Amino acid sequence: MEIKLYLNRTAWMKGAYNKLSQLAAQLKESLNIDSGMVTEMKSNRAVKVIGHRGAAGEAPENTLASFLLAAEQGADMVELDVHLSADGKLIVCHDETLDRTTDQTGAIRDLTSDAVLASDAGSWFSPDFSGERIPLLEEVYEALPDSMEINVEVKDAAGSALDDNLLEFLHEGKRIERTVVSSFDHKLLVRLKNKEPQLRIGLLYAADLVDHAGYAALLNVDVFSLHPFHELIGAKDTANAVTAGMAVYPYTANEPAQWQRLLDIGVTGIITDYPGKLKTYLSSRLMIEPN
Repeated sequence: MEIKLYLNRTAWMKGAYNKLSQLAAQLKESLNIDSGMVTEMKSNRAVKVIGHRGAAGEAPENTLASFLLAAEQGADMVELDVHLSADGKLIVCHDETLDRTTDQTGAIRDLTSDAVLASDAGSWFSPDFSGERIPLLEEVYEALPDSMEINVEVKDAAGSALDDNLLEFLHEGKRIERTVVSSFDHKLLVRLKNKEPQLRIGLLYAADLVDHAGYAALLNVDVFSLHPFHELIGAKDTANAVTAGMAVYPYTANEPAQWQRLLDIGVTGIITDYPGKLKTYLSSRLMIEPN
């Protein structure tokens, strides 16, 4: 009797397993999911959305309005640019001068912070942003959630005058933990890294290097991330960098076709003027969960 019951139970379990397998196959077919897509979903789930100068495609670049919009749209990180004013303040602006993005003129390094902050940095973009001003770096950190990372790009180091100002600023609170400092000036980055080993540095460049990861290794300091122009890096380059422990954050990709190519080659983050649109695109591709 016991043997008969055992055999009956075994047959029932086998039948149930086969039925579940059939249901799983049907569900997989109905959702049009294959193993490659599942792998793609898993591998791209951690891709960071990085707002270039905030959400520069929809708000005046490098303003609090732009950074707050990027945060509202679900960006994981914002990228911004800093210069040093004549009185030693860290000013958030892309250009060396106020000419293009404000109603004033002059080189930031020659102006006091009060003069810079008095300019209108929004009207050039749209009357809706009239009165928006250039922020100090500390204002950006205070305005954004502590969970949001900030990519500080150093544009004009003013020799080495900016080094100590920036490091002193980052040492306050836990700012250094949420910061990546990037620059096209790689000597500056090495200098900063040697002064502060905990600092995460990112190499900006616009060249299709023979060996992207190999170049970073030549600097003889730990490089956290590569920030190449988005058209000048491929799958092998990205794989080598990731294997070497570096993040890969190409700039500045604004079109779906560009985003998809970067996802296909395995980048870990994308810098874009349209963080909201990129977030929606990634969600639609089932790569990340929408907020």
